[in-house]
Amino acid sequence: MDEWLDLLQWPAMVVTVLAGLLVASHQERRRRYGFHAFLLSNALWIIWGWHDEAWALIALQCCLVVTNVRGVRKNPGR
Repeated sequence: MDEWLDLLQWPAMVVTVLAGLLVASHQERRRRYGFHAFLLSNALWIIWGWHDEAWALIALQCCLVVTNVRGVRKNPGR
């Protein structure tokens, strides 16, 4: 189980990069997917951070959840 959790940082990184690309899109639908992908990446990073006792990373991800929820709400076309 520990090895699996150690490897979780890689999918978390990929989802974060993908989310950043989607949020930068001019299309509302892609931006919406991007903010939801960011929320998924926040959850993945929190899981990994908890396992690795990276408390500052967990605090950062919790703050970023707030900004991503705001992005979902502010994105036109809701």
